Amino acid sequence: MTEKSQQPVMPAKAGIHAFPSSAELAEVLADYVAKALASRITTHGAATLAVSGGATPVKFFEALAAQKLNWFAVTITLVDDRWVPESSPRSNGALVRTHLLQGPAAAATFLPLVTHATTPEAGLPAANAAIASLRPLTVAILGMGTDGHTASFFPGGDTLTQCLAPTHGQSVETIRAETAGEPRITLTLPVLLEAGHVALHIEGAAKRQVLEAALRPGPVEDMPIRAILRRDPAAGDPPPDIFWSP
Repeated sequence: MTEKSQQPVMPAKAGIHAFPSSAELAEVLADYVAKALASRITTHGAATLAVSGGATPVKFFEALAAQKLNWFAVTITLVDDRWVPESSPRSNGALVRTHLLQGPAAAATFLPLVTHATTPEAGLPAANAAIASLRPLTVAILGMGTDGHTASFFPGGDTLTQCLAPTHGQSVETIRAETAGEPRITLTLPVLLEAGHVALHIEGAAKRQVLEAALRPGPVEDMPIRAILRRDPAAGDPPPDIFWSP
């Protein structure tokens, strides 16, 4: 990938693309995603995108929504979500509807993970079937918490082992963790690893420090983002493209 005219603000590392501002990062990441989706649409007639929630991706969502693309051929889903209704400010589904499914991108199909079921366990079969029909994803955009979690792979989560290595090939899993707040539903690690393009979008000095720690040796369970960072190029699974700004 080429960073166009942007100048890295930190020494370059393989796979790490650094930008002076979140706005510049958002524009480049949106272009990266749009090109990947367009290529897949050209070859297969349709494309799929999984995105993360939180405050970090808002500018990226808005930049991506403005991209000229055959959005009718795109299905968007979430990497993970809290098991809350979309009326909640904590809903990643609501975030996507507000900031991504706008303008040209409103023509895309949106597949939320949260249903009207009362618990994530009750909603799991429907979510599993829906996500299984989308595999392999064209693009997966991940975030990262300051505890080293990505998706809803939280250290100490009650189903972390199943999320990282599902015993029956599950596409989706539920998880509860002390630091997660609400119960959550998340794509499993194999779904993320098999995506055609995997990118990690992080911002701020604190998360850069967490990333540096995660790149060092240590148990995946302590910092689950390591499961993404340690993809094996020899097996045809290059590490993710990392997009960072201060």
